[in-house]
Amino acid sequence: MNEIWTEKYRPRTLDEVAGQSQVTDKLKAYVRSGNIPHMLFTGPAGTGKTTCALALSRELYGENWLGNYIEMNASDERGIDVVRGKIKDFARTSPIGGAQFKIIFMDEADALTRDAQAALRRTMEKYSGICRFILSCNYSSKIIDPIQSRCAVFKFRHLSDGEISGFLQRIVGSEGIQIDDDALEALVGIARGDMRRAVNSLQVAASLGRRIDADLIYQTAGHANPESIRDIIMTAMDGDFVGAKDRLASTMEEYGLAGQDVIGQIHSQIFYLDISDYEKVRLLDKVGECEFRIVEGSNERIQLEWLIASMALIGGNLK
Repeated sequence: MNEIWTEKYRPRTLDEVAGQSQVTDKLKAYVRSGNIPHMLFTGPAGTGKTTCALALSRELYGENWLGNYIEMNASDERGIDVVRGKIKDFARTSPIGGAQFKIIFMDEADALTRDAQAALRRTMEKYSGICRFILSCNYSSKIIDPIQSRCAVFKFRHLSDGEISGFLQRIVGSEGIQIDDDALEALVGIARGDMRRAVNSLQVAASLGRRIDADLIYQTAGHANPESIRDIIMTAMDGDFVGAKDRLASTMEEYGLAGQDVIGQIHSQIFYLDISDYEKVRLLDKVGECEFRIVEGSNERIQLEWLIASMALIGGNLK
């Protein structure tokens, strides 16, 4: 198991990309025409932005794709000097193999400074005859308007549970992994629409060399079992503050969780509780306040115990 599965099983063509047909259908039309505009890919992590850029380049250039494609990460090289130097040098050189233009793919473009984006806008204008830019970002609001107006914008969505499950089953079959059905459901739940997170979690669990069950998935992924989190909430709301506090402490220790990890899981489990909407709203209000305090630097253990105490008061069944 020397290969990273996110690379080993990365789709090689646009037809293989999972769950983004609203994007890939348009990209395939560009391939048929032999021309593309500058493009902006925006959406959550792990939804196929980089994969689509790679697949598009392979289909456009065939065997010559590596000579006409360069990938950069703007979070590593985010200053104006990079735009004026490395990007400009690549953009001004002619494409090879009879191609009409080269492609510069810039990942995490929302990390570029505003000065760098302004310089990039000028580069996009000057070399548009022999170079196309594909910018990828999580937050399009951080990209300046002059760049957005020069790009065709493609919005990527979170992948559905079925799409992630189908891709994982393909890997499981190819690698000969023994995995329980509830473990596969746990992977899908942990992923929350992020294919990369799901595949990485599966590979970590598979590296242990034994049959994969749900508990193993939660332990290797740094997530508590959702049933444990629900049990903590309901124990607190039933009035057993000490019991809920002890279960919280043991759960954090068993799964190696930080305070913000627990807050995130408590938030997601509140919606599945068999309580009134009024109580859910009050719980969510306390969860938000607790997370704000932790982010601002408060002691996470004290704040989590305050949250449990608040749940006990909302439940109104203090013993």
